[in-house]
Amino acid sequence: MSLSTSLPILGASSLGKASLGDTASQNQLLTTLPREIYARLLPKLETVSLVFKQVLYQPGELIQHVYFPLSGVVSLLTILADGTETEVGIVGNEGIAGISVFLGIDTTSVKALVQIPGDAMRMQTSDFKAELLDGALHNLLQRYTQTLIGQISQTVACNSHHSVEERCCRWLLMCHDRARSDHFPITQDFLSHMLGVRRASVTVVAGMLQKAGLISYSRGRMAIIDRPGLEEVSCECYESIKAEFDRVFGVTVVTTLEIASSGYEEKSL
Repeated sequence: MSLSTSLPILGASSLGKASLGDTASQNQLLTTLPREIYARLLPKLETVSLVFKQVLYQPGELIQHVYFPLSGVVSLLTILADGTETEVGIVGNEGIAGISVFLGIDTTSVKALVQIPGDAMRMQTSDFKAELLDGALHNLLQRYTQTLIGQISQTVACNSHHSVEERCCRWLLMCHDRARSDHFPITQDFLSHMLGVRRASVTVVAGMLQKAGLISYSRGRMAIIDRPGLEEVSCECYESIKAEFDRVFGVTVVTTLEIASSGYEEKSL
């Protein structure tokens, strides 16, 4: 079952080129780069809108652009022979979509799908490859690749050993961190595919979480009401994924709650 339709990149003409200091701080990889390196990248970066269910890449397709999300979430999906799609990882403002280009492969084995709309900075693959000659960017992407591998590995273990309720809370927390908003669009059918479970199971879990006052859900819109409560219900995988990012980059992943409550300032990774 296909989850989406291919949509054009919207907003490229209206959002256009980024300016130094305006949007880079929203992507943690770009923030980490020395200012002079980011200034050099800037003319090659274009700010675009990411639309719900927009397909960035299909398996086997040539990757034309890499994306540095500023807000929103990109889902990485494995597609089985019968068309079933299951999420194996997500990318938000902590990372980059199109990491296979960094690894020397211009195609990908997964589908990249926008699960929560937002904005991103994109760069043509040819420009990105040229910039990889810079040691600072290359080393940064090496470390990010390690965290993405860790996330995918933890997701596999989570899907095999933890309850739907725990997995759903882990997924909501990870999306909340990256979406930069307490509200985002999601249908129960879409979430069931992300978790690889029956829709009926998601309906039951969503009802339990809503009754407990942790979330609200209505007509395809999800709202995070009690984040600490979600963290209590979630399995250890959420914290494990955050801890791996912390271990590799030497800082703690900044959550949406922490940004709102403490006046977050960007830190070097």
